[in-house]
Amino acid sequence: MLLTGTTVLALAAPAIGQEAFDLDALIEAAKAEEPINVYDTTGKIVEMADAFTAKYGVTATGTKVKAAAQLEMLIREAQANNVQGDVFVVHDAPAAIAQIIPQGFAASWVPPDMADKIDPAVQDPLQIITSASVWTYNTELYDACPITNIWQLTEPEWRGKVAMQDPLGKSSYTDWFNQMALHGDEGMAAAYKAQYGKDLDTSTETATAAWVKALAANAPLLTDADQGASDAVGAPGQKEGFMGLLSSAKYRDNTDSGYKLGLCSGMAPTVGWLYPGIGLIATGTTSPNAAKLFVHYLMTEEGIAPQSADGKMSTNSDVALPADEPSGVGAELANLLPYNTATGMDDWDARQDWQDLWRLNYSK
Repeated sequence: MLLTGTTVLALAAPAIGQEAFDLDALIEAAKAEEPINVYDTTGKIVEMADAFTAKYGVTATGTKVKAAAQLEMLIREAQANNVQGDVFVVHDAPAAIAQIIPQGFAASWVPPDMADKIDPAVQDPLQIITSASVWTYNTELYDACPITNIWQLTEPEWRGKVAMQDPLGKSSYTDWFNQMALHGDEGMAAAYKAQYGKDLDTSTETATAAWVKALAANAPLLTDADQGASDAVGAPGQKEGFMGLLSSAKYRDNTDSGYKLGLCSGMAPTVGWLYPGIGLIATGTTSPNAAKLFVHYLMTEEGIAPQSADGKMSTNSDVALPADEPSGVGAELANLLPYNTATGMDDWDARQDWQDLWRLNYSK
């Protein structure tokens, strides 16, 4: 059986139960199974799978696949009873919670020997990693972040100068809006009062909805990937500055391309938000023990190291970000909006509403 929090789902072969867990036994069982295919939205998964293979002698092939394509693959392979993908790190938490797990296409497994190191709030389903999207400025143009309050981004001074991915093409952004409305709205309202010296009227809509409408109307520069926002904000030699919302992973551009990306530490009410990568094992896999061993590996410092270097954070409390991680996001964890999987279904249901709100208010 495969354990997922309080849920138990059957797999193609018996799994090692929590009470009888033995890592050495899991390794031996994995070696007797067929090679596995593993997928993530980052190319680092190729390196991680190769390292796993070298460490355990269990063949894993890593492939970078976008979140939507992963979900399509999971569903179609399960329906065809022809499972080729074994492990997925899915960066669409609401879809995993609303579709994939309830329909039995895949399940989540928490390594029993690590359960006490992982916050129970991120175990069902298991968040392998959390990625930060953070407000960013150009350190060549400014001695410090020119924005101290999120509402300043809606003012005329920043019209057309906020770079971010298009919420109509990136569902994690509408999920972020919904998470803010559900779990951070008091902070949004307090930030409004701090900026303007008066209370925001929230009798007809949330503070978050008011901010989303105001930002959309301020003609932000929309991109189809974080690289575009990184280019707009961080490229050296600029005369006019952009603010940007982008993944902490893009801060490697400072080293790779001489960019000048700086994190807006202390920004009210948050410097950004966290979004999880959900670890899923296809329920039709013929290599359940190898799949579980790979999930176990991802939860170790060695296994997740290629992504930790980009500021992506393991949910295993024993695994810290490297000291030389370029964004400095580790010092801002208390000022980031975490993702609450308990309301993942709400995010799923509200996506169209937030997209409509953005579409109706967006101004070029």
